[in-house]
Amino acid sequence: MPTSNFIAHNPTTLWQVPDGFRSVYSHATEAAAPSRVLFISGQFGVAPDGRLPSDFSAQCECAMDNVEALLEAAAMTTANIIKLTYYATQATDFPMLVQIRQRRWAVDPAPSVTAIAVSALARPEYLIEIEAVAIAATEQSP
Repeated sequence: MPTSNFIAHNPTTLWQVPDGFRSVYSHATEAAAPSRVLFISGQFGVAPDGRLPSDFSAQCECAMDNVEALLEAAAMTTANIIKLTYYATQATDFPMLVQIRQRRWAVDPAPSVTAIAVSALARPEYLIEIEAVAIAATEQSP
């Protein structure tokens, strides 16, 4: 299983992750060596043909597609993700982000996650940007 080279840490000495979020959030993740590490630059909701959907949900789905394409290029899947950072231009979009994450990227153990509301991204029409770090055992080469 791809996630066997990382361990989620959710100690009882910290606030407990609610049941509905345990598949999409861990307080910390530890990588076990030896591993390949993939750092994915911030991905916007821009389709391969350059099209940019106008609404948050569609941009989020497209940004996730882009992250998945980069994982696939490195012979990895979303189960290999150990750290996610989401940047959204509207904090009111976070509930929709959680719903999409739970539907698409729920795994056990869940990665470490940070979600940040920002005033703007690289272009004013961008509504979300997703960064990821993934690991895989060294024998899993592309």
